[in-house]
Amino acid sequence: MGESMPPRRISVHQALGGGHVADVLLWKKWSGGVLLLSSTTASWLLFERAGYNLLSFVANVLLVLVVILFLWAKSASLLNRPLPPLPDMEISEANVVKAADALHAGINRGLFIARDIAIGRNWKLFVQVAFCLLLASYIGSFFNFLTLVYIGVLLSLSVPVLYDKYQDHIDDKLHVANRVIQAQYRKIDDSILKKIPLQSNKEKKLQ
Repeated sequence: MGESMPPRRISVHQALGGGHVADVLLWKKWSGGVLLLSSTTASWLLFERAGYNLLSFVANVLLVLVVILFLWAKSASLLNRPLPPLPDMEISEANVVKAADALHAGINRGLFIARDIAIGRNWKLFVQVAFCLLLASYIGSFFNFLTLVYIGVLLSLSVPVLYDKYQDHIDDKLHVANRVIQAQYRKIDDSILKKIPLQSNKEKKLQ
């Protein structure tokens, strides 16, 4: 009998969806990556370093665009020139349904986690959620929201590329780290969590 083939790994491009977004994040389309990086860097410098207010900036930009389009349309009608080439600004019903489905699934996932913690008394899930919230609170104390978004964009444009290039080495390190974390969690579970008295379902029915 021949040796069993190892399971085929999913490429990073496939894991990211395999579409235009994956091409941009993996720098397969340089124009998209450069545009995303330059626009987010300019926005961060404009609002974080230069001190511009986001609402005032957006309102001023929209005001300038409206004035330009209005004057363009007026001059075009007087000089018999073509009107401004504006596309049909309309959101399709399919896109609205798709966004609603994604929002619905996310909300239900959050409610399921909250119910599992509150009613199901899932200690493992509770520890994971508490750790993530504490970590987010700790990171948020050093950076504001705009800086966190900018850091997230920088990481999204660098981490997938590095992982795609060194996937085998990174996976090996992650497997080792996962074993260490699981071993530490089992120690905590045996020494602390399992010693916490929980009310069984039978005792609930008798009350």
